[in-house]
Amino acid sequence: MTKEVKYTEDSIRTLEWNEHIRLRPGMYIGKLGDGSSPDDGIYILLKETLDNCIDEFVMGNGKTIEVSIKDKTVRVRDYGRGIPLGKLVDVVSKINTGAKYDSEAFKKSVGLNGVGTKAVNALSSYFQVQAFREGKTKSAEFSTGNLTKETKIVDSDLRQGTLVSFIPDEKIFGKYHFLNEYVEKMLWNYAYLNTGLTIVYNGQKFHSENGLLDLLTQNITGSILYPTIHLKGYDIEVAMTHSNQQYGEEYYSFVNGQHTTQGGTHQGAFREAVVKTIRDFYKKDYEAVDIRTSIIAAVSIKVQEPVFESQTKTKLGSQEVGPKGPSVKAFIGDFLKTELDNFLHKNPETAQAILQKIQQSERERKDLQGIQKLARDRAKKSNLHNKKLRDCRVHLTSNDERKLDTTLFICEGDSASGSITKTRDVNTQAVFSLKGKPLNAYGLTKKIVYENEEFNLLQAALNIEDGIENLRYNNIIVATDADVDGMHIRLLLMTFFLQFFPDLVKNGHVYILQTPLFRVRNKKETIYCYSEDERRAAIEKLGSKPEITRFKGLGEISPDEFKLFIGADMRKDPVILGKDRNIAELLGYYMGKNTQERQDFIIDNLVVEKDLVEG
Repeated sequence: MTKEVKYTEDSIRTLEWNEHIRLRPGMYIGKLGDGSSPDDGIYILLKETLDNCIDEFVMGNGKTIEVSIKDKTVRVRDYGRGIPLGKLVDVVSKINTGAKYDSEAFKKSVGLNGVGTKAVNALSSYFQVQAFREGKTKSAEFSTGNLTKETKIVDSDLRQGTLVSFIPDEKIFGKYHFLNEYVEKMLWNYAYLNTGLTIVYNGQKFHSENGLLDLLTQNITGSILYPTIHLKGYDIEVAMTHSNQQYGEEYYSFVNGQHTTQGGTHQGAFREAVVKTIRDFYKKDYEAVDIRTSIIAAVSIKVQEPVFESQTKTKLGSQEVGPKGPSVKAFIGDFLKTELDNFLHKNPETAQAILQKIQQSERERKDLQGIQKLARDRAKKSNLHNKKLRDCRVHLTSNDERKLDTTLFICEGDSASGSITKTRDVNTQAVFSLKGKPLNAYGLTKKIVYENEEFNLLQAALNIEDGIENLRYNNIIVATDADVDGMHIRLLLMTFFLQFFPDLVKNGHVYILQTPLFRVRNKKETIYCYSEDERRAAIEKLGSKPEITRFKGLGEISPDEFKLFIGADMRKDPVILGKDRNIAELLGYYMGKNTQERQDFIIDNLVVEKDLVEG
């Protein structure tokens, strides 16, 4: 029998504002994470702090923001109007307190609910805010949202504005680390969307004069078919071109300066409007997929009181641009119908290049139709009893708060996938098992994705055939042995993704799983080591000749042990494609013909197992 739990007045408890945020951080910042994913909580804390500075800039106050991250301490200084000194403590520690409820003051701001800075405060072991205003200053310090120090208002000769410093709490985030690549990408996006703004991060300047045109210029990794089209209007900006080398569709969408990584109504409206405008211009009913294949585009709109599908604001749900405004669909559609149509009439060379691209895509699609049908039929039959994919219950497309944790592990062989399958979280973790080494896809056309059963099943598992808008897993983790064969499989998979689905890598979805190389233990303690340095430290700590096991492959790690490495303390390395890396050159170097240069590089950088064991 179940023991009866008494339900009395004593059962009812009211949490303090900071207690609730710390108890349910996912409601406020999405997921936690250790900093290896761009949507991990520590970056959301930085973003929430910066959003307030950006809103000040948008209102015409302060053209410079200074950011520094050193030894886990984040410092953000703006030169806006400064928080009113008498309300300094309330603004950062009282829920439902802020200026953004006054829609006249912040009509199209990023943060609307007065929660952002409070979440940063509550989830930081140290938080300080200082305001400079009208020749006066005041500061306050907090720990986990509790006020520890408050100064009186005193005179100051420093420029007005606000300074916020914080250290994310390790009790909440664990052993986290900030990746410069993610911070820099965030800051560049702020610069692109706010022309004239200068952000200084650890001494590096981020500044853009050409907005979304600069964004595409810096993010395109191959050649393009025609100069980027750049259109600006009231509360809307668009940039677009077509790639000469990649497949799929690539979008950068923004609402009120917020990067909506999962798209939303505005991105859907843009995709539809491009198709309609192109069809009307050429007076021919081309297939949407032929018009959009290999498109690279950015769209930014401003909306009054936007509705997002989550607190982290990664997907727009608003149907209208304002209480009395048109629908988002009509707003974007009318803009492109006028501006894109005018541009194509005035630039016949670009119009001709787009037409040729559409016709080429049409020919390639028709060539693929027969094999696509066969592949889909084969995939459907395979999926009925497909042992390759052990799926999970929640997906990125689900309306579930755990969707950002959804993960697909891609493993080599049955032994490794078996260990992960037995210990995974069946709600959010899925496993895809490879037969052996996948095909080298370098230089091949998309036809091979359908002809090769393994690639076709992987594409179906991810649900990315028509782009990544309906991607089923937020994290795609390659889990191979830490040996030469495992390294080769990683390269082959990266080649597949970069050749056919570069958006997966560019949007921070692809990772390499770190698994321990050694287990060092005595009768009292077991330490798992991911490097030679960690092994030495463990031996020194345990002393007196501990037992040392070298894991040669993932299959050697027992399921009971494996659950330690794919849970809350999982270590994963993000696959990051920098803005200076050309995909075609990168693939040509690693997966092309065996040039002497490539051979020398691999030999010089190869870590042999024997060296690790004997070291």
